[in-house]
Amino acid sequence: MGSYLLSILAIGATLPCVVARQQFTFGTNWQAQFHSLSSPVNVASKGPPSGEDEDRIPIRIDNRCEDTIWPGIFTQAGTGPGTGGFELVPGNKTELWVSPDWQGRIWGRTNCTVDGDRASCDTGECGKLDCESSGVPPATLAEFTLAGGENNMQTFYDVSLVDGYNIPIAVNHIPSKNTSFIPPNLTNLACIATAGWLYESNATSTVYANTSYPVPWEMDESNDSVSSWCPWPYLKFPPAKPGHGVFPYPDDNIERPAFSPCNSACAASGKDKDCCAGKYNDPKVCKPSRYSKTAKDVCPDAYSFAYDDQQSTFIIPKGGGWEVVMCPKGRSTTILRQLGDVMFGLADSGELSDEALARLQNTTFINMEKGAGSGLTVELTWLVLTVLLVVSLSV
Repeated sequence: MGSYLLSILAIGATLPCVVARQQFTFGTNWQAQFHSLSSPVNVASKGPPSGEDEDRIPIRIDNRCEDTIWPGIFTQAGTGPGTGGFELVPGNKTELWVSPDWQGRIWGRTNCTVDGDRASCDTGECGKLDCESSGVPPATLAEFTLAGGENNMQTFYDVSLVDGYNIPIAVNHIPSKNTSFIPPNLTNLACIATAGWLYESNATSTVYANTSYPVPWEMDESNDSVSSWCPWPYLKFPPAKPGHGVFPYPDDNIERPAFSPCNSACAASGKDKDCCAGKYNDPKVCKPSRYSKTAKDVCPDAYSFAYDDQQSTFIIPKGGGWEVVMCPKGRSTTILRQLGDVMFGLADSGELSDEALARLQNTTFINMEKGAGSGLTVELTWLVLTVLLVVSLSV
């Protein structure tokens, strides 16, 4: 019996050292704020903000795509960077400044034709080079509320596919003095759902972090699988004559375009059921569509529909700046699935324990299939061990 008991204790030692899930409440729906853009929370100013550097927040936009991208910026609240969009050639980056209470979104526009201040784009267009409104779907969005939560002391941010997907995007935190203790594997997320941009699944998971704090990656997708994740009816640019003029369903053995932007179910149909509107404007009623489920598979950390808050909202203490990377190479992240409890604990307390920091450096812990975000609590872990111990003693 003694050796059996030692085996049980060994099992306990290999279980993830997790904390009870934080009961963080979001209050109002995070995505709903960005689907009511005509009613901003505060009066928005185009900007840029005046004052010293400590009164401004850096927003860096980096184009790692093979082609020119025209970033779009929409300011919903606070003071914006002074521009709503511009041309950014491959390999270049631009640093802008916004106010500490800025709320807005950033996205990439593709294949734009610019005539003066007018711009017509294949995806993400707003009608102008210097956007005064949000872009037309499909567009992968990076969304920010820099002064949110209780006492406006938290930053909320996400990558959203609620308006569809056009290019890969990553969001990286630029630490400030008060946020430098936060490891990058709690903050730096990526959504990569374009064929040709994925690293092999066995590649090192440090692209968006560093060797001390490996970031958890989605490990199931391949460049072949992401080439066909978008449900056929939602393709922005389907082949002109697939199947010699016959549309099979689903799209069996039809070669898709290399660049396949995808409309969301809401953008494609406009139906209340797909848009969580009308009688469906309720998290208990509005459920993920086929598009949402496939989008969540390829980009686990991204919003896939309007009521995807708990699985898609990043929350950290207020402070620091942000880098939005267009077309990063690597893999989509699974931070909220695997490290969600740690991040929510940080959001609640504003600090990380030595134990939490040690876990965030543990590659085995980081790469576990479920990790801390599985919802496995300390109480449940010890309940399992207790049951096993009782069974062992009765043998």
